[in-house]
Amino acid sequence: MVRTASTMMPLGTTAPAFSLVNVNGRVVSNTDFQGAPGLLVIFMCNHCPYVIHVADHLASLGKEYQSRGLAIAAINANDTAAYPTDSPEQMVHEAENRGYVFPYLFDETQEVAKEYGAACTPDFFLFDGEQKLVYRGQLDDSRPKTEIPVTGTDLRQAIDALLAGEAIAAEQKPAIGCNIKWKDGNEPKYFNPAGIS
Repeated sequence: MVRTASTMMPLGTTAPAFSLVNVNGRVVSNTDFQGAPGLLVIFMCNHCPYVIHVADHLASLGKEYQSRGLAIAAINANDTAAYPTDSPEQMVHEAENRGYVFPYLFDETQEVAKEYGAACTPDFFLFDGEQKLVYRGQLDDSRPKTEIPVTGTDLRQAIDALLAGEAIAAEQKPAIGCNIKWKDGNEPKYFNPAGIS
């Protein structure tokens, strides 16, 4: 496990396109969410301690905000040959066990993760109704093995502001988690602004 920070994609960036297979076998694309007031893309996986730490909260957040119209898509880009617990078959069980109501997609080639500059799990990208980036960063200050409760404060404040048509603070803290498990020779070269390794 390498403690890694989000690369903090520039605000205003258009959501990179994706078309990936969901745990139910159907293909889901970012264009499927056109007309939604916003789109939350989460890079995550099954085995990462940082994801496990917040997984139940993500399930409840998904139910709450999807009911308010927010589109949500989670993407697993990990190398499943090296990490079989993140395989598509295990993703099906994870989605069922956690009660995820949002699509949980598999990025087998890792190309979508590269397009997003995704670096860690979990890594959050919130786009507005035109699929322009308005928030990227952490769920909240909680981390595994800390006494800080999981509240989702940072991400929830951004989503609430977006849905209310209010401005979202530009000062945003990077997400921190396990590094995405890149296939040999596939790891992108990106700048880590938080200097965390």
